[in-house]
Amino acid sequence: MGLEKEKAETCVFMDEDVFHSTIEPILKKKKEKARAPLLDRDPRDINAHLKVDFEDVIAEPSSVHSLDSVWIGSHALFELIKFSFYRVLTTLLAIPMALVAGLVFAILSCVHIWVVMPLVQSCMMTLPSVQVIWSSLMDTFVRPVLRSAGRCLSSISIKSCKADVL
Repeated sequence: MGLEKEKAETCVFMDEDVFHSTIEPILKKKKEKARAPLLDRDPRDINAHLKVDFEDVIAEPSSVHSLDSVWIGSHALFELIKFSFYRVLTTLLAIPMALVAGLVFAILSCVHIWVVMPLVQSCMMTLPSVQVIWSSLMDTFVRPVLRSAGRCLSSISIKSCKADVL
């Protein structure tokens, strides 16, 4: 148990797959600390049908393939154009559309609260008395007529006979 004067060299040989699979959790932990978590701006998946990726639009069957550089370049161009034009269009249209949508929903809410619901409640309050009057009118005028017609027509009997074909 004295001082060791010799240095030992050790080497570890690992396959690339093993190396990447073991280091990925470490890299993910560092990325999570460096970047704040993104807020889910569509928590109810209202626009799930708009989640379009390059492979959803352009797909090459296994029988034909373009050059890898063409495929990668077109993928990059697709994502760049989609991202940048979305940013430009939302910059131009988001505030005016939010203003219009806010006005429309404010008008609809106001009409619903101050016009529609009072009318519905008024109708619901008067319906019991209207129901009594309506059923009295039906019992007095319509029911006797329909009952008489039913009794007259109930005495009719129809028999169908098949004629012999020569």
